[in-house]
Amino acid sequence: MDRQDARRLAASVAWGRIGLGVTAVLTPAVPLRPWVGREVAWRPRAKLLARALGFRDIALGLGVIMALHQDAPVRGWVEGGALADAGDVVATLVAFGSLPKFGRWAVLGSAAGAVAASGLAAPAVDR
Repeated sequence: MDRQDARRLAASVAWGRIGLGVTAVLTPAVPLRPWVGREVAWRPRAKLLARALGFRDIALGLGVIMALHQDAPVRGWVEGGALADAGDVVATLVAFGSLPKFGRWAVLGSAAGAVAASGLAAPAVDR
């Protein structure tokens, strides 16, 4: 992958992360429902965790975007995002059997896809 493609891919993942983060902060039940189920998504403590994760995603995504715009090193931000997404994959796998059938696959696929995309982009993003 060349530098420009890697930077575009990193930016795409970052904007998706920011969008998910903003959604989690403003309407935490929306991203929670498919992941943990409708009955859990409305609980105040679940919303608290969703908002915290939302701010994490906003920070990681903005780190990538700002580094890209300032022509600063980006790889560490991309790898940090990949680590956060890998954590989502592991957490989903640990609870897999107790999660909603569609949601567990949707979250697993999107988080694993973000890990893979970040893994492709990271080595070339700062060349």
